[in-house]
Amino acid sequence: MQYRILGRTGVQVSTLALGAMNFGKIGRTTQDEVTGIVDAALEAGINLIDTADVYSGGESEEMVGKAIGGRRDDIVLATKATMPMGDERNRQGGSRRWLVTALEDSLRRLGVDHVDLYQIHRWDSNTSDEETLSALTDLQRAGKIRYFGSSTFPAYRIVQAQWAAREHRLSRYVTEQPSYSILQRGIETHVLPVTEQYGLGVMVWSPLASGWLSGAIREGSEITTSRSTFMPQRFDTTIPSNRARLDAVEQLAKVADEAGLTMIQLALAFVTAHPGVTSALLGPRTLDHLYSQLAAADITLSADVLDAIDGIVAPGTDLAAHEKNDTPPALLDSSLRRR
Repeated sequence: MQYRILGRTGVQVSTLALGAMNFGKIGRTTQDEVTGIVDAALEAGINLIDTADVYSGGESEEMVGKAIGGRRDDIVLATKATMPMGDERNRQGGSRRWLVTALEDSLRRLGVDHVDLYQIHRWDSNTSDEETLSALTDLQRAGKIRYFGSSTFPAYRIVQAQWAAREHRLSRYVTEQPSYSILQRGIETHVLPVTEQYGLGVMVWSPLASGWLSGAIREGSEITTSRSTFMPQRFDTTIPSNRARLDAVEQLAKVADEAGLTMIQLALAFVTAHPGVTSALLGPRTLDHLYSQLAAADITLSADVLDAIDGIVAPGTDLAAHEKNDTPPALLDSSLRRR
């Protein structure tokens, strides 16, 4: 396992990190399975575990808390908030009112007195940067969080938050967690240059592109991945963006074969090769999934392989831009762009 400094925090984290979205109902995993995955990940040298309150309605945090019992000090523990936690309208977002409550709930589920990294899961357009940063700064000063970061923020919002922190003399986001893979390279255009400029640590999610880069999806084979069962529209190859992904996968498979690598090794080594990326978040549902991904821990891609990948999916290109989850609200809500 390799390690990098998380932004400018001085904290060393593994280049492969454990994402816990599949823990609980979403991934149909039991506590014993989760504990086994966590044990194997820590044994392999992973020291960063990332979860969120919304994952399986809090079940993921509870499972992580039980799995890390007695080993809390050896783990960089991260969680997230702002996504809806129930039907009540104020149990979401970036307000002080909700973040204070959400953090207390997360700490209780995790069974800890603090988290190392608390992340704003999505930018809340209804809440000012000053409101959110002020609440996070106070929680940090109270010792309940060590650092805080953002997740899936557009580049201009990352910049705005940095300036808001400076203007109001508040602590700032020190990390960003965007989606990034060979098939979704849009963050290379704006987000990664900005995070590098401001010295943010970057932990990327979905480096296997929801399973497209797992090796299980190939031309002529039925797509039966777990994700395809509850998100079928993302894998319908009659849709042009999905057809483009399948065509790219076939070409990437040849690059991987010629390099003596699995598709998973190629995909994970690609995202960690970028100098702006700190860690790639793995999202295993089983131990076999974890082991296949850990095989990428010591892989370094040659310039020829990276050039070949660029020839298949050009730098800065998203093959499915509509899946980025950072679309400005005005493009989604007509009332925000019309009088």
